[in-house]
Amino acid sequence: MPSLPKIKPMVTDAILAKPHCHASLVIEAKNIHKAFANKPVLKGLDLELQPASVFALLGPNGAGKSTLISLLTGVARADQGYLRVLGLDPAQDPIAVKRQIGVVPEELALFESLTGRQQLHFCAQLHGLDRTTSEQRCEELLRLTDLVSAGNQLINTYSKGMRRRLAIAAALIHGPALVLLDEPFDGIDVIAAGVIRELLQELRRAQVSLLLTTHILEIADRLATHAGFLYDGRLLDQGPVTTLTEKYQQANLEGVFEALIPLPDSQGNHLTFYQRRHD
Repeated sequence: MPSLPKIKPMVTDAILAKPHCHASLVIEAKNIHKAFANKPVLKGLDLELQPASVFALLGPNGAGKSTLISLLTGVARADQGYLRVLGLDPAQDPIAVKRQIGVVPEELALFESLTGRQQLHFCAQLHGLDRTTSEQRCEELLRLTDLVSAGNQLINTYSKGMRRRLAIAAALIHGPALVLLDEPFDGIDVIAAGVIRELLQELRRAQVSLLLTTHILEIADRLATHAGFLYDGRLLDQGPVTTLTEKYQQANLEGVFEALIPLPDSQGNHLTFYQRRHD
């Protein structure tokens, strides 16, 4: 088996430090602007994430969801606006933010030549966990993600769903106070989706704050306590799910989505070649 890469721990504590935050909000964003190559992506976005909530960030492709996550993690800087994550400025102190959050990006970054178990130990070492704590959390996470039998297999043999589950486990190894998940249900089968859904429910019961993006509105309805609707770089509305469905007189988040975000106008477009076939 390949050995773990030698790394310098991010933190020296064996467990995650308590958040350096006395404010009530886990995420606070005000008037956030971000452009790439002079093309505006976020246009005055405001967002609030309450403690111990599950916030579903919903919107079409290109709305700015992944850009927002890159700002929250300190990977990119906002051009304008006020942003705090657990009371910290991710642009000024990205390492301190990373100590307290877990991130599952849409494009997974896993070491193909390691086993699943080694990947988790590597992440534990990165966060400064001692060997005993690392072993305990690794085995618990492998059980919760249904990867015990695959723990000693190389990651390059994993299916997409297995990789996604492992990436979530890696993001949780240090016990973060906040977890960001970018399209965690994208392209995976029903079984993998069920395992991930149950794991997120477990985090919700543990009062871990979650922000997730997804195109699967049914899952958002089942998991989210709060939701926000992002369109063309602006958050059109946000709040508790029950408040949103009552406000827009809809049965679920899909109805609210359709009430807020216009669908492309296909009026006047037809499949004429099918019509000719049946004439």
